[in-house]
Amino acid sequence: MAIKDIVIVVAGVVIVWAIVWAWFGTNPFYVVSSGSMEPVLKQYDILVVRDGQSFDELKVGEIIVFHRPEGGDRVIVHRVIEILEDRDGDRIIRTKGDANPSSIPGTDFPITIDDYIGKVVYVIPGVGFITQAIAPPVNYIIIAIILAILFLNRMGKKSKQSAHETATAEKPDSTEVKPTDNSTAPPEGGNPPISDFTESTEQNPPSDPNRKGNEVQD
Repeated sequence: MAIKDIVIVVAGVVIVWAIVWAWFGTNPFYVVSSGSMEPVLKQYDILVVRDGQSFDELKVGEIIVFHRPEGGDRVIVHRVIEILEDRDGDRIIRTKGDANPSSIPGTDFPITIDDYIGKVVYVIPGVGFITQAIAPPVNYIIIAIILAILFLNRMGKKSKQSAHETATAEKPDSTEVKPTDNSTAPPEGGNPPISDFTESTEQNPPSDPNRKGNEVQD
């Protein structure tokens, strides 16, 4: 049963994650890790990002998430400040952090569709510190603790159920009643004792010598 609970939890997480990926087209959650977009975006805000299919529809002023053009070693979230086209007619995006004085070459420019991740569509303020707190290996420890609690809880319920079934099986079907006063108990193989106390409610009148049987005199 503990394994069944674990399977249900894992299946639920997988289903929810599959729905999220189907709706957004990619992992939609990102955590702000610096202050380059303050005061609009603060550190530890969680960003909900739409997929890269919106690249051709981007407008100046929108906030986007992208891989750093130079090296692709970092994920950046900055605001679009200029949209250009190269000689082949492909879009080139220039961005800038709201808290930065200017665009940074190799970081904010040139951003192509290959660097683009998505557009920020929603911000969850301040919740991202949780993801930082449960980064590996802490998250694995938490998962192990949760699974252990599920297992021990299930085993505890099973032990209680077994103890209850054992107690029910040992309980007698009927209750034997024994006399409390041995003086009133009938002797073995004999009749019940006769009380030596007789209650009399009236005295029998003296017999009439002249009365015969059931005759009634006029």
